[in-house]
Amino acid sequence: MKQLFLCLCCVTAGYFATAQVDNDVLSIRKLLLEQVVAWNNGNVTGYMQGYWHSDSLVFIGSNGPNYGFDATLKRYKEHYPDAAHMGHLKSTIVDMKKLSDDYYFIIGKWALTRTAGNVSGSYTLLLHRINGRWVIVCDHSS
Repeated sequence: MKQLFLCLCCVTAGYFATAQVDNDVLSIRKLLLEQVVAWNNGNVTGYMQGYWHSDSLVFIGSNGPNYGFDATLKRYKEHYPDAAHMGHLKSTIVDMKKLSDDYYFIIGKWALTRTAGNVSGSYTLLLHRINGRWVIVCDHSS
């Protein structure tokens, strides 16, 4: 009987650990989808809500790293000044890896269909759970 109880405890603990991972994955996917929706509505500021609002945010693009939320927002607004440059974003997650209870690493692909010329590339994201909310703390897009 004692062994059965221990077995049930292990199975239950495993279920709840899996449920937490699934909730984290769903939360992260929702965050990234909300970013795509904001982008496709021409809302760069809304898109940025997925990022950590901190001077410690790191965005690495073709011109090297930018540090801070405000610098990243400014970069986006300069590179994508209007609907013709923003176009329609498609983002595909290729891989998600849980690094710890509070960190996920994501590899993905992005594509912009736009009148200013289509562009596409890849990205890696480091997401961190801060105060119960997942945010992008590092983005390397190329």
